[in-house]
Amino acid sequence: MPVLEVRNLTINLPTEDGIVQAARDVSFEVEQGEFFGIAGESGSGKSVLTQAIMGLLPNAEMTGEIRFQGVDLLTRTPSQIREIRGAKIGMIFQDPLSSLNPYYTIGSQITEMIHTHERVSRLVAKRRAIEMLERVGISNAASRFDSYPHQFSGGMRQRVMIAMAVVLGPPLLIADEPTTALDVTVQQQIISLINEMRRERGTTVVMITHDLALLASVADHVMVMYAGQRMEIGRSEALFAEPAHPYTAGLLKSSPAHYTPGSALVPIPGRPPSLIDLPAGCAFRARCADAREPCTRSPPLRLFDDGTQSLCWLEAAPQREMPAQPTITVPADTEKTHIRPARVIEALDVRLTYHFGGFFKASHSLDVLKGIDLELYKGETLGLVGESGCGKSTFARVLAGLIPATSGSVTFEGHDLSTLTHRQWREMRKRVQLVFQDPFGSLNPRRRVSSIIGEPLRIHGIGSGSDRKRAVQGLMETVGLNPEHYNRFPAEFSGGQRQRIGIARALALHPELIIFDEPVSALDVSIQAQVLNLMRQLQTDLNLTYLFISHDLAVVRHVCDHIAVMKNGRIVELADAESIYTNPQDPYTRELIAASFHEPRGGTTGKRRLVTAHAEGIA
Repeated sequence: MPVLEVRNLTINLPTEDGIVQAARDVSFEVEQGEFFGIAGESGSGKSVLTQAIMGLLPNAEMTGEIRFQGVDLLTRTPSQIREIRGAKIGMIFQDPLSSLNPYYTIGSQITEMIHTHERVSRLVAKRRAIEMLERVGISNAASRFDSYPHQFSGGMRQRVMIAMAVVLGPPLLIADEPTTALDVTVQQQIISLINEMRRERGTTVVMITHDLALLASVADHVMVMYAGQRMEIGRSEALFAEPAHPYTAGLLKSSPAHYTPGSALVPIPGRPPSLIDLPAGCAFRARCADAREPCTRSPPLRLFDDGTQSLCWLEAAPQREMPAQPTITVPADTEKTHIRPARVIEALDVRLTYHFGGFFKASHSLDVLKGIDLELYKGETLGLVGESGCGKSTFARVLAGLIPATSGSVTFEGHDLSTLTHRQWREMRKRVQLVFQDPFGSLNPRRRVSSIIGEPLRIHGIGSGSDRKRAVQGLMETVGLNPEHYNRFPAEFSGGQRQRIGIARALALHPELIIFDEPVSALDVSIQAQVLNLMRQLQTDLNLTYLFISHDLAVVRHVCDHIAVMKNGRIVELADAESIYTNPQDPYTRELIAASFHEPRGGTTGKRRLVTAHAEGIA
């Protein structure tokens, strides 16, 4: 009997604008000890599906069955669901900052989970919590037990969430984008931990992720969702080697893993449909290059001899060659020559030390940056990679002048930042801009897009009201947003569009340098491809200089000219991007490269044959 069995599940969410059809007739099953992956773009219904399994949608209208260990969860009372949640079904949420309570220490939040379901002493609960924190990679776990969430980096907070979810050893673990905020080495540690739980305890795992390369290497079966429907499901090796649905094929082609030097990525055109007003027929029809007249009707469910199922009129996704990837055009007068362009940033022996303590605690210090030398030249993109806590974001903030260095010097176009007056700093702010990791958290939800993008113009007193409106609409058009959406709020845009709003805001003052801090880590591969292509084209058109911070080495390789590898507050290797990947010199760099390469699951699929097709998607 499967551990988890979902049958014909339909989820409708009432909203002020209408009924959101979050899931439509979704069916799948997960066997004991299996690693089951769910993929798809934002808004496809992945997270809502797992929240329904956890009983976290009290106002939803749901039909169908969700059977866990033979029990239909939809028939259970809220108190019965609470007994199951945490003890028998663990959940790793995507956003650790909003999932952890900022008023309580991370240790107390983990032990609360233990005390809720088990009668153990405080000492035993604390020991178990510390042991689990150590297993998920929190260094000095005993001393960090009483720390608060804001005292951890994003990656470390995600590790705390994972420790909380697995501390009770639940038979089913649901992971919603568990490695999104983590660097490659910690990703490897977390996946190893999950696999260890599978081996030792027979834990069953359901994981949602947009990291298709990771999913291809760890999942036994994969389900691809779009617009609330299950588009394709099958064995991992078969699905990734020969996708049966055009949507699955499009997701794979959007990945930065399909790297060709000097070329743009190939995103899926358009955007997913509204789940309130779904189109007739196939939901993917408007974005599909192979749409035909039959696609205006509900597609059949096709069953293949290797177990793959596809909701499509095509018997298989066309195995055409990948479309010719457009190259990034470089104007003749900006082509790189043997003469190196002007230096924008020069950092010499930059050090930063934080001092802690006060009246009631012994003082101590923490060295974050330990003597960094770096140069960045006009029109180039420098990638900054390394594990969480190595000092990447801190160093970027020092370069931007947001944090003063303890010692050393940073010069921007020949001006020493430590000697600037207040008036000079105000002018400098125009020339250095940042684009942050979280495109929603960095935008004020109560302000309209016109106000958000135009804020730098207002702060620096540039232009009048009408001039600013035209400037903002021009910026929106530059980054691929509809200028007519000038008065919308951030919540009315997709994740990729919100990131474009952040880029438009950064461009408002015509900066010389833009610092991108994990700008695409939270985006789906197709939207990620659109944003990365936009960044490269803007750099070419406007001769911008980028500092690009990321833990995704495939992305860094695609967009960067040079890469600096950081470890423990130092740069251990700096070289051009291809040299870093093809001939890494430092052992730590080799470790990062090895951890970023996900070996697909073995096995060959052979020639797939259609067994049968059921009309209107009913099996």
